[in-house]
Amino acid sequence: MLEEQIKNALNTIRPSLQADGGDVEFVSVAEDGTVSLKLTGACGGCPMAQMTLKMGIENTLKKEVPGVTTVVGV
Repeated sequence: MLEEQIKNALNTIRPSLQADGGDVEFVSVAEDGTVSLKLTGACGGCPMAQMTLKMGIENTLKKEVPGVTTVVGV
């Protein structure tokens, strides 16, 4: 259930990333609420990728999906 909620929330974020030539892939979610994601395309090598991951994606997931504690890139 948590994984499905995360994927749905990522689908709302995805168009913004794709507009800049990037994307995000769900990897896993741990029992403690840590979500592992992989930034791909232009986002994968972007110097702002960590900021996108933390300030953009993590904030959105925490608001939309109860139980998400942190987001990490893999």
